[in-house]
Amino acid sequence: MTLKNLTAKDIQEFYLKELERVSASSVIHYHANIHKALKYAVKIDLIEVNPADKVERPKKDRFVGSFYDADEVNALFEASKGSKLELPILFGAFYGLRRSEAIGLKWDAIDFEHDTITIRHTVTSCDLDGKRILVASDTTKTKSSMRTLPLVPFVKEQLLALRKEQKENRRLCGRSYNKEYLNYVCVNEIGDLIKPHYVTESFPKLLKANGFRPIRFHDLRHSCASLLLANGVSMKQIQEWLGHSDFSTTANIYAHLDYSSKLTSADAMLSGLGINSPQCSPHNG
Repeated sequence: MTLKNLTAKDIQEFYLKELERVSASSVIHYHANIHKALKYAVKIDLIEVNPADKVERPKKDRFVGSFYDADEVNALFEASKGSKLELPILFGAFYGLRRSEAIGLKWDAIDFEHDTITIRHTVTSCDLDGKRILVASDTTKTKSSMRTLPLVPFVKEQLLALRKEQKENRRLCGRSYNKEYLNYVCVNEIGDLIKPHYVTESFPKLLKANGFRPIRFHDLRHSCASLLLANGVSMKQIQEWLGHSDFSTTANIYAHLDYSSKLTSADAMLSGLGINSPQCSPHNG
C-alpha cells in the first residue's frame, strides 16, 4: 500500500485486527506513532491530509492490578530465598522497581556508605531476526524514573553478603566466570546476567510451586504501592518512590485503593453536618 492511497478505513481496520491480539493501550500507542508519522508526511507535502485524524482510537481499559498483602509479600520473600528470583522479587515488592530496573541494577548504583540505591540503568530484551538480544541502557523509562531510594538495613545486609559471595564465585570459577556482567547485581553463580524473560517465565512457576495465587511480576510493583498507601504514605510520595512521570499516572492506578483519604472525607462530612458531635448526641438530648 502506498502512502498516498492510505485511508482512515485502512487504519481503522488495522486497529480492529490488532485488538484481537493486544490490549487497547497497545493500539493507542500504535495510533500515536502512526498519527505522528502521517502528520510529518503532511508537513513535507507527501500527502494533503492526515487520514489518522479521522480514525477512532480505542478507549483505554482501566487497569486494576492484582496485589499481594503484607503477609503474602513476606511469605514470597521467604519462598524465593536462595533462588535466582530472590533479588528481583525483593526489588520489585519492596522498592517497586520495574523488571528492567531490577535486572539493570549495578553495584556502582549502591552507596553502602550513605545507604542509597540510585535507579539509573535498565536492561530489557527483544527479538531480532529470530534471536533474543539484551538491550542495556543508561536511561530509565522517563526522567522521573531515575530516582534515589534509601538502602534499608535488611536489604543492605543481603547485598553485602551477595557481593562477597559473587567475589568468591569469581575466584572459584576462574576463567569460566562470565566477566561481561561484573558490574551487575543480579547474576548467577557463573556471572551470567539473570535475563528479563527468565524472570517473567519463572515467576509464575515459583508462585505455583509454593501455592501462591497467580499474579504477574509487575504486580509486585503494584503490591508495593498498595502497602505504602495502606500505611499512610501519600500519593505524591508514592509517585516519587515508583518513579512515575506525573501524579495523574499514580492517582489513576491507585486511587481506588486510597481508603484512608475516603475515611478522612467521611470524617469531614460528619464534622460539617454536626453528626456524632457531642451537642447532637442522643445522650445529650
